[in-house]
Amino acid sequence: MRKPIISFTDVVKRFDDDVILKGVNFEIEEGKFYTLLGPSGCGKTTILRIIAGFSEASQGDVFFEGKRINDVPANQRQVNTVFQDYALFPHMNVFENVAFGLKIKKLPKNKIQEKVKEALRLVRLGGYENREISEMSGGQRQRVAIARAIVNEPKVLLLDEPLSALDLKLRTDMQYELRELQQRLGITFIFVTHDQEEALAMSDEIFVLNHGEIIQSGTPVDIYDEPINKFVADFIGESNIIKGTMIEDYLVEIVGKQFECVDGGMRPNEPVEIVIRPEDLSLTTVDKGKLVVRVDTQLFRGVHYEIICYDQDGNEWMVHSTRKAVEGSQVGLFFEPEDIHVMRFNESEEDFDARLESYEE
Repeated sequence: MRKPIISFTDVVKRFDDDVILKGVNFEIEEGKFYTLLGPSGCGKTTILRIIAGFSEASQGDVFFEGKRINDVPANQRQVNTVFQDYALFPHMNVFENVAFGLKIKKLPKNKIQEKVKEALRLVRLGGYENREISEMSGGQRQRVAIARAIVNEPKVLLLDEPLSALDLKLRTDMQYELRELQQRLGITFIFVTHDQEEALAMSDEIFVLNHGEIIQSGTPVDIYDEPINKFVADFIGESNIIKGTMIEDYLVEIVGKQFECVDGGMRPNEPVEIVIRPEDLSLTTVDKGKLVVRVDTQLFRGVHYEIICYDQDGNEWMVHSTRKAVEGSQVGLFFEPEDIHVMRFNESEEDFDARLESYEE
């Protein structure tokens, strides 16, 4: 069991009459890669700023290794931040940018040389010490910013959407590099993004936020396969979300038909919403399908066709298939019981976890 390094207890943040964080509680364990994920304005960057000491909590407590740090100034916290715009000094070369914090601490020159060289090696910029910032690519500048942060040997590295300015291919490459760097360093990374694929690819754990609250937390697999509600299911990847009725444990009704599922712990005949991911739906013939739908449109996405269909009740179904469909034709949709995920209305994460445990025992 890893030790908690950062925890929030009932943290509230207000700006005048606006409540940005609404009693946030969480624990961050040392040595993991965490992602704060959510739409713009959900409070994720505010959490990062409170951890860094750039902003104060209006209420509640922030702890670092078990000690309350609400009143500890930013320069005395064992964290460093990589900003969205990198905040590099354009008049300094790579070495001077990375060495800046060490010079402020008045470390000996030979120690600074040693630390900067090691930090640049870790981000694969060895030999770039004398390069001007204006001569660096976007990906190289991002690595300089990371080197400047890790050279101070923080226990926690905070990253505020540092990949947002990069093109798609470079962004994907940097995702691999950041994940590998975190594993090599063994320090805690807390990464802020609104990009769901980025969060799923890089994280050990994800906190999904909306309107100043953590809606759900867990591993990428947990969040993707077991979303707690429509917001999470819709925000994390593509989803088919359909209203239904939980007839009894492991039996749900949708589109007037009953299907076996793997969910339980709900009231008989309780109204619910069900999620089936597009990649879990297979196209088949009408007689073999569990549902019959009419193909409306399709787009080729490179690795699959994205096919939009409608059932008899007018519900839209998205299917990801390597097979091309015929627009206007009727087809069957096939899925397994484990492909159906049932969501209750207004269920808290605590109640959701308790329900899972109750019927998994």
